[in-house]
Amino acid sequence: MTSAACLLTVVGLASPAAAAPAPEDQKVSAADNAARQIGALQDIKKRASKNQTKVDSKLLVELTARAGAAATSAVPRLQSGVKVSGGETMVDIRATVSNDLRKALTNAGATLKSVSTRYGTIRADLPLSAINTIAARKDVRKIEVAGGAMTARELDRGAAPAKPESKQDKAARIAASTRAALEDRAGPVNSEGDRTHNADTSREQVGVTGVGVKICALSDGVDSLAASQAAGELPDVDVLPTQAGGGDEGTAMLEIIHDVAPSASLGFATAFNGDASFADNIRALRFELDCDIIVDDIIYFREAPFQDWIIAQAVNDVIADGALYFSSAGNEGNTVDGTAAHWEGDFVNSGQVIGKFAGYAHDFDPSERTQVFQPISDASSAGVPVLLNWSDPIGGSGNDYDLYLLDRNGNVVSMSQDFQTGTQDAHERVDTPLFGGSGLRLAVVKFAGADRYLSLSALRGRFSDSADGLKAFNTPGVTFGHSAARGAFSVAAAPANDPLPFDLEPGDPPNPRGPFPDAFDADSALERFTSDGPRKVFYEADGTPITPGDVSSTGGEVRQKPDITAADGVFTSVPGFEPFFGTSAAAPHAAAIAGLVLSGNPGIDPAEVREALTSTAIDIAEPGVDGRSGHGVVLADRVLGFTGASPQPLARAQSPKITPPGGGEFLNPGDTATVALPVTNLGDATSVSTSVVLTSPTSGVTVSPRAQSYGTIEKGDTAVRTFQVTVPATHQVGVPLVLNSRVTFAGAYSPSTASFSVDVGEPSPTTVDFAYAGAPVAIPDASTVGASVTIPVSGMGPASKVTFSVDGATCDTTAGSTTVGLDHTFVGDLVGILTSPTGASATVFSGSGGGGNNMCQVVFADAAENPFTSVTSSQAPFTGTWQPNDPLGGLRGPADGDWTLRAFDLVGADTGSIRAVSLHINGYVTP
Repeated sequence: MTSAACLLTVVGLASPAAAAPAPEDQKVSAADNAARQIGALQDIKKRASKNQTKVDSKLLVELTARAGAAATSAVPRLQSGVKVSGGETMVDIRATVSNDLRKALTNAGATLKSVSTRYGTIRADLPLSAINTIAARKDVRKIEVAGGAMTARELDRGAAPAKPESKQDKAARIAASTRAALEDRAGPVNSEGDRTHNADTSREQVGVTGVGVKICALSDGVDSLAASQAAGELPDVDVLPTQAGGGDEGTAMLEIIHDVAPSASLGFATAFNGDASFADNIRALRFELDCDIIVDDIIYFREAPFQDWIIAQAVNDVIADGALYFSSAGNEGNTVDGTAAHWEGDFVNSGQVIGKFAGYAHDFDPSERTQVFQPISDASSAGVPVLLNWSDPIGGSGNDYDLYLLDRNGNVVSMSQDFQTGTQDAHERVDTPLFGGSGLRLAVVKFAGADRYLSLSALRGRFSDSADGLKAFNTPGVTFGHSAARGAFSVAAAPANDPLPFDLEPGDPPNPRGPFPDAFDADSALERFTSDGPRKVFYEADGTPITPGDVSSTGGEVRQKPDITAADGVFTSVPGFEPFFGTSAAAPHAAAIAGLVLSGNPGIDPAEVREALTSTAIDIAEPGVDGRSGHGVVLADRVLGFTGASPQPLARAQSPKITPPGGGEFLNPGDTATVALPVTNLGDATSVSTSVVLTSPTSGVTVSPRAQSYGTIEKGDTAVRTFQVTVPATHQVGVPLVLNSRVTFAGAYSPSTASFSVDVGEPSPTTVDFAYAGAPVAIPDASTVGASVTIPVSGMGPASKVTFSVDGATCDTTAGSTTVGLDHTFVGDLVGILTSPTGASATVFSGSGGGGNNMCQVVFADAAENPFTSVTSSQAPFTGTWQPNDPLGGLRGPADGDWTLRAFDLVGADTGSIRAVSLHINGYVTP
């Protein structure tokens, strides 16, 4: 999902190629034909019921056509843009999310894909037959065709679409890559951007490497994460549970970050489960995974240019909490290079009525001439999302504008004519045909209401003069969405090394070459595709007008976007990203340089980081701050020098070793144990004056001595000291004691804290089994909602050991087998998460097993010899004893209550059910 064309697969009411030309005596003028066809579509709009005003106009036209209405026969070349499979289509339902609504959707035959309560959105596969019923609910505001998105990776737009890779082929490829990486540790693949940004020499000379900083990425997916780790290209990555996504742009971005800031911790979440899920994941990376810097390369077509929508609001939230946020400026082109398709300005009434009932067309021509069409270049017309927005607040538009895509003969090819009656968004979208067209043009019609400031963008297309005399009109400012949030860093792209190896359009000037092996300088050039700014905004995120009463070209706020420029066209070890072009590659370079800044300046104010990045950037475009490069290209040495960065020690306590008295095996109430507490310096500098204070919040527990000096600990070394810990005789067996460490040292990261849980009591050798006793539960396909079963536990008290099993009477690989514990084709689609009554969770299995079918008589135990992550499809049906993804030891503690297994199928086309699963719990020996 990395190019517009591959994201915009649509079905049509009729194929443009299938409509035969009319006989000469039946031909009408293009203008009359356009008016007649738009009038027929307006007829559908005028006849809509109150409930249907809440339905996306493309869905409404699709439903009308399927009902056999005559109105759609008048538009023989129209493509609705609605993809239907098995009578269902994927939609985004904007609503007040509740269990009642979820139940109603399930009862209507919908498959829920993702749910966001915060942002009031459910993405679902919904039967067409249920659309009107769901729209009639009072808690539903809008049913939309599922919003599309794309990454900012630059691919050859003129190349034939690649043959889709099957899940089986992908799994086999990744498995082979992982095996090869383990067998042959080739030298590392380093991004050329590490050199051109002077990051490599800065790490040597300044001595900062990203220590103490966590940088997290959002993109499509991390399919090849294991292969990159096996090759030594990536360390452990904290992936948000069930949010690994699909694809490998995320893997490539993480490799770039790790090249530039090799000691930074890494995290990831997909952005491709819908716009609301993307917003939720932005927040989760900060508030659940504690990411200091977040970077993405995504744009959702539903994002608003004139107000911060839900994704930008999530960005604002994490920035307000102290995080730094970087995002690709986009690859939608710019006016300087003539590579964009963007026009914005005030609506100008052409005086020309378009359609049968109402509506005046916008006049694009600023001269005394009138032109109501905006022509799209034939060479850049394939699979292009075209967006119309106007200057009304989100959820508050009472001015109704519509958007039509026509061919040169006046045939409507695509349309968007949603209702704006005071509570809707000021947004319309059409898509050009998947394989493009000749003589395509756009018309904007004001159906009703007041004049507004308009934005019209054909993303990665071009507005170019047409063969039949239409003139193209372009203005700067195609960049939009969350990268244009006030506090975000919008990142443009400049090549690090070789030029982009294809023309954006035939006959274009040569693409620029980068400076590698030298660093960027004032002679460096921008990529010709990089999106330009600035971005005009009329409303604060909450809808408050910035210039009350003026939402025209003279009002609003102008935001300088993009902010900075960084490298693209770099190599990674990830197949298909060798090289990696686009602002998708630029944003992680900038984020990683910011990671070096945070590492060398712990606690630095984010405003100072912004000042450092912008004031030290090298001007590479128009003099001063400009709309293509922003402040210029960033160089690590200049930024680190500006902030006075220096290497920092980071001393942290590691897991203690507990030695019970008298060589005993277990720590019991009344015992005094020896605790050996190691402290490791994970930082970039020597840790001096290192000391530890060890305490316990557990009632009656004493620690002696309370504090000890660890002295000087060199970078990478570990020091150990011992403490005596006494457990009171009254302490309850099975209830762990807690040790809290505070490590102080001379450095800005001081103090570091950690807590450790220490078991008290002798584990019972008796294992008690608890099984799920309900009916099989189907796992929804390609859904982050998942399915769950509950296992009640009673009479155990604290658990000393937990194992989990997927059971079954007879094991086989038959699809839909009723004798296995979990039947599912392509087990590699699955994620299983076990949650204890305390709310603690552990991922039991995730993405393992490839195309193998069914799990049966599988035991997940921490002491198993091999991890389940090592299984291959040839081992199906999966049986035996395996290590879980996460240790189940983390679930020890109070065992009585309901345990829950949640299973998620995160990839489409394969199905199955949870049938038989069990818990096996050991308690403690009662004194």
